[in-house]
Amino acid sequence: MEIKNVGVLGCGLMGAGIAQVAAASGFKTIVREVNQGALDKGMARIKRFLDDGVSKAKVTTEQRDTALANLTGTTQFQAMKDCDIIIEAIVENVEEKVAAYTFLEAGVSPNTIFASNTSSLCITELAAKTKRPDRFGGLHFFNPVPLMKLVEVVRALTTSDETYQTLFKFSQALGKDPITAPDKPGFIVNRLLVPYLLDAIRCYERGLGTIEDIDKGMKLGCGYPMGPLTLLDFVGLDTTYYIANIMFDEYKDAMFAAPPLLKRMVLAGKLGRKSGEGFYKY
Repeated sequence: MEIKNVGVLGCGLMGAGIAQVAAASGFKTIVREVNQGALDKGMARIKRFLDDGVSKAKVTTEQRDTALANLTGTTQFQAMKDCDIIIEAIVENVEEKVAAYTFLEAGVSPNTIFASNTSSLCITELAAKTKRPDRFGGLHFFNPVPLMKLVEVVRALTTSDETYQTLFKFSQALGKDPITAPDKPGFIVNRLLVPYLLDAIRCYERGLGTIEDIDKGMKLGCGYPMGPLTLLDFVGLDTTYYIANIMFDEYKDAMFAAPPLLKRMVLAGKLGRKSGEGFYKY
């Protein structure tokens, strides 16, 4: 299936990045938010990112202008009726996602492919709650979307071969380097990353080292671009806690169990960069 028109559901941090990349790759792109205020904020984020790229000579003015010309914002589901693919990037909640799919299915073509950017929920479960389980898959992008090259293409038990191939080739058309991930909590990257992050918290709890020394040790000793506790603050401690709980429920393995300190920091509102304080203060 040839993709020409792209829809993105949600213009938050991830949705805005996905919409930007799709528009910059030459696709006519429409992004939908729940209200005009949220949409304006997301569209401003996209323009700011592109303007910053121009100022750093990483994006030409022509590339910026082309991307913005390909991009449209809306608050209406029906405005996405001509989309060949719709990528959902809204809150990590099954009921909220299914409600959005229901609204979309009332107006889009039966051939439109749905893809979820979920980082933790079961793609097969989401697909089964739509009228197009064979035209449903996962496209898990990474933050910041315009800079991160990876996309995990997740195949539900019901995803057709044609849909899977279309999703994979579409990811490549966005300039990404896709990998095929299983429909299991965490897919590939978070399945490996989350236990590492949780263990870093446990090590800090047990006095292995200071926050700074644990981070410096992994940066300078292993060549990581940032230490695990810095990365936790960047991802969001609440996000990590949420994903860890889903993975623990699935696997019942202690390495996925959220450490007590993580739970207490989330309860205290110390969520990382987004709240101004996590393991570090911002």
